[in-house]
Amino acid sequence: MIKFIILVIALIIIFPFIAKLIVDYLPKKFHWIISLALLLTAIFLGYKIYDGVMGNIRFHQEKKKRYAKVIDKLKVIREAEIAYRTVKGDYSKDFNELEHFIETDSFPIVRTYEKSKKIMERGVEREVEFKVVDTIGFKKVIESFKNKDYKNLAKVPGTNTNFDIATGYVLKGVAEIKTPVFEVKVPKKVVLAGMNKDLIEQEINQYAVDQVRGEYISVGTLEDVKDSGNWPPTYDTKEDTDTE
Repeated sequence: MIKFIILVIALIIIFPFIAKLIVDYLPKKFHWIISLALLLTAIFLGYKIYDGVMGNIRFHQEKKKRYAKVIDKLKVIREAEIAYRTVKGDYSKDFNELEHFIETDSFPIVRTYEKSKKIMERGVEREVEFKVVDTIGFKKVIESFKNKDYKNLAKVPGTNTNFDIATGYVLKGVAEIKTPVFEVKVPKKVVLAGMNKDLIEQEINQYAVDQVRGEYISVGTLEDVKDSGNWPPTYDTKEDTDTE
C-alpha cells in the first residue's frame, strides 16, 4: 500500500509535465484522447487509493473481531488453569483434563483463625499464638464457570486449529523456589487466515503497546511467573467487545 501511494504521488508530480508536452507537441485533434486517458487514469488511481484505505480499515475491524473471540477463550483457559493450580498445586497441559476438572472437582472452603496455648520454656510458662486452617466445606469448580464456554477449550475460535499449551517450572527468589508456569498461544497468521497477506505480515511484526504484541496471541509464559496475556487493556473492557 505504501509503495502504491508513492507511485500515485510520483504520477501527480509528473502530470503537469505530461500536460505541457501534450499542449506543445501533440496535434489538437488528439488532445481529447489523451485527456480522456488521463481522466480514466485519475479515476483508476483514486479508486485504488480508496480501496486500499478501506481495505486497511476492513482488515483491522475484522482482525479485532477475530482477536476478541480468541482472547475471550484464552481468558477462560487462564481461569481454568488458576483454579486447577489452586486445587492441585500445579498447572495442566491437557485441555481434556482441565475440562474434566471443571465439571467434577471442588474448591476447599477454608477458615483461618488464631489460637493460643501455654507452653513451658526453660521452666517458665508462656502463651504462644498460632494460626489454624480448617477445611469447613467444598464448592464445585463448575459454579465458577457458569455462563462461560469451557467446552472444547483446545479449539481456537473461528479456525480448525487447536491452541498450543505447555507447562513448566521456573526458579524464583534467593531460595530458588521451583514455581509452576504455563503458556497457551496461537499464531496470529492462523487466526487471520484468508485475509490480506501483506497486512498479516505487518500484524505479526506489531509490538506497539496498544496492540497484540508479537507473532502469537498468548496468555502466560514459560519464562516467568505471570498469567497475563499479551493483548492491550482494550480487550478487557466490555465496551471493546460490544463495539467490535
